[in-house]
Amino acid sequence: MGFLRKKKLRKEFDEKLFNQLVQKKEEWHKQKRLIQNSFEPSPEVLHELKILEAKYLFYLREAKKRKLRIDSWH
Repeated sequence: MGFLRKKKLRKEFDEKLFNQLVQKKEEWHKQKRLIQNSFEPSPEVLHELKILEAKYLFYLREAKKRKLRIDSWH
């Protein structure tokens, strides 16, 4: 029984990880477009972009470590 619970929890957390990965990717790309379209971006906006990029790359590395298959979630 413990094995089935572990498998269910893993699937649940993988799904949460996938959702976070997609959300951070969208936020990062949105911020990049904002900076590309702005005349002179402020240092705060550039800092926020670096933070979003770091968060996205963290989730991406975690997904790779867990061998998460993205095509299985669509």
